[in-house]
Amino acid sequence: MTMTQNPKREHPSWFARFWAIMRYEMLWNIRKKKFILILALVFIVSTLILILPLALSASNGEKITANPTYVITFGGSGFLYLLLAIGTAVNTFSSEFETGSIVPLVTKPVSRTMIFLGKLFGTFIILLISYVILYGYTTVAALAIYGPQSNLQYMPVIVVGSLISTFIWVALLFAVGTISKNTIVTVIAAIILFLAFFFSAPIINEFSGPSPVLNYFPGTGASGNILGTNITVSSGTDDIGTNIVNYGLYPSANVTYYKLNITAVRVGERSIPTAGLVYTEPTSLVAARALSVAAAYIAGLLLVAWFAFKRSQIMD
Repeated sequence: MTMTQNPKREHPSWFARFWAIMRYEMLWNIRKKKFILILALVFIVSTLILILPLALSASNGEKITANPTYVITFGGSGFLYLLLAIGTAVNTFSSEFETGSIVPLVTKPVSRTMIFLGKLFGTFIILLISYVILYGYTTVAALAIYGPQSNLQYMPVIVVGSLISTFIWVALLFAVGTISKNTIVTVIAAIILFLAFFFSAPIINEFSGPSPVLNYFPGTGASGNILGTNITVSSGTDDIGTNIVNYGLYPSANVTYYKLNITAVRVGERSIPTAGLVYTEPTSLVAARALSVAAAYIAGLLLVAWFAFKRSQIMD
């Protein structure tokens, strides 16, 4: 009697399994109506920002002024970052727990760490594509509205900076989503924190001036000017790309922060009077600090999210 030996079944490679999770996450995002709606809203907001000066100029009968630095100073905003983060990351874990779709995923021959990393990189790819399209659109529109643009070689820096700024909120959504396993709770938590940071900055600036403390929280940070220019600088995590560009263009320049004297404003004045210099720092420090603070938030929140996902109880 002869026995036939079954050939060993080959398991997919690590890369094949990792790519399968990434592909699953990207398709999961693209197929969501929520993501399409939020992406459309982001483009609508960006378009309004672009055409608002046109509307104002037309209403005043004035010709719009050429602005060759519009594109490299656009740099997105905290609100757009939050919108895109919600569109791509809010359902990554919380919705899978709510619907139970996480169960068949964790039963596959992959570790939870691989699942986490696959979802993370899938979100990264979706955001990267979104920002390339968004800033490509913004660049073309700015050329048509504001004329030739200078220093367009820095556009990849703006894209990467916006990605990093957005990933602060992505990491927060991951962390809250894996802990709460509830999409509504995750969204509410992110919005509350965004509003807290958004409204606290101008209040602190009003009463105490551009406080360095603001630079260590997500948001715009302190507001100043590059010495010897009329360029306004927001030193927080919302302007990472723009601050790196400012350092590239003005490597030896300093940013000055003045306390504004709102009570001294007079009718017809074009600028708000200052009440004195608060502090000064080089553009290199502004860029490095914003990048470091963002990296610390992202790493810390992702670590919390990974640990919560690893320890979470998933029931059939």
